[in-house]
Amino acid sequence: MNFDKEIKVRLETVCKKITDGSHYSPKSVTKGYPMASVKNLTYFDISIKECRKISKEDYLKLIKNDCKPLKNDVLVAKDGSYFKNIIVIRKERDIAVLSSIAILRPDLDRINPYYLKYYLLNPESKDRVKQGYTSGSALPRIIIKDFKKFEINLISLDEQEKIAKILSSLDDKIELNNQINKNLEKIAQTIFKHWFVDFEFPNENGEPYKSSGGEMVDGEMGLIPKGWRFEKLGNLLNKIVTGNRPKGGVSEFKEGIPSIGAESINGLCNYSFSKTKYIPELYFSDMKKGIVKNGDILLYKDGANLGRKSMYLENFPFKKCCVNSHVFILRSNSSMKQSYLFFYLDQEYMTKNIINLNTNSAQPGINSTSVKTLKILLPSDKMLSLFNELVFPILKTIFNNAKENKCLSNLRDTLLPKLMSGEIRVPNNNIKEGDLL
Repeated sequence: MNFDKEIKVRLETVCKKITDGSHYSPKSVTKGYPMASVKNLTYFDISIKECRKISKEDYLKLIKNDCKPLKNDVLVAKDGSYFKNIIVIRKERDIAVLSSIAILRPDLDRINPYYLKYYLLNPESKDRVKQGYTSGSALPRIIIKDFKKFEINLISLDEQEKIAKILSSLDDKIELNNQINKNLEKIAQTIFKHWFVDFEFPNENGEPYKSSGGEMVDGEMGLIPKGWRFEKLGNLLNKIVTGNRPKGGVSEFKEGIPSIGAESINGLCNYSFSKTKYIPELYFSDMKKGIVKNGDILLYKDGANLGRKSMYLENFPFKKCCVNSHVFILRSNSSMKQSYLFFYLDQEYMTKNIINLNTNSAQPGINSTSVKTLKILLPSDKMLSLFNELVFPILKTIFNNAKENKCLSNLRDTLLPKLMSGEIRVPNNNIKEGDLL
């Protein structure tokens, strides 16, 4: 590519409109149109399910005020963690946005919306925005009237599209892996429910147990298959351990041994790497009791994340890591499989039971003694082994996909500033593996 012809232009000269969402927040309703704020922006899209709803009347008013994103609009997290997420609207939907989101409507004859997205995601761009286009210290926010004057390096549309294609292809693969993982987790959850909630696990003839007349007996929480029983979690664990705060803390270090906290993980394998904190290798010995091992279940024991849980498999996402003092590590004994324990604890009613162990109103939290009192349905050894044999390959695929995503995101983040600066050039012929110079 030829970067010699690049020119510096103001953002307002390559956008037909630069504005933000509604400065008026309509009343929420049970059924209506989604209203998104900055907290509903993900890296890839708007999380529609988490948006609150507004009435049709309010929605139509906001459309008139141009608070509805259109196809190819670039949405920018404007308030708080500004530039944390920037997305391109792929298709028009019935949704409005609040003022915490900026709406950039690119002139498609001058700038590719995906190129604009990645240009703004470049750390160099964020640093310049921080220096001259924000206000507020407690809650920093981008000032739209100033942001319009933000300068970008404009190159030809052909060159923009090539850069956008490389970076988008990496993100597309990450997004595809995420969707595959969601589907795989649903499959594993469906199997768990069919076997251990509906009790339709295969009997000796391969038929569904309960509906084929399998014998049921009274249990503490209703009828359960004969031979099964409820046990206290404490009787099924080798130990419950937690981490501690090392010398020097963790907040100031950008590399070292990862110290995983409740804010880092949400779900089976949904790691927020941007929130991961680190301790120096020198202090790793301080964390030995909180070192995470293959198959560990991580349970978050206090604060707003109380009851959140995840699983750690095959040294993912780090070869060595530990947990901080806000996380319990659960390790089962020989009578329990970790895969079964994770899905059992991940049931909605069990999450509520975990949260209900809290006795502190000021700062929600639970202790290991109370966790051990949780009642767990213990199936036969045969069913536990069969379930693990069936589900473990699914879990392994999920974690392998997540590992790949970590590598892909690292590659994207390495390429992005180099492509934007021209340090790495995209050849004029079709892009193939190994073409980057």
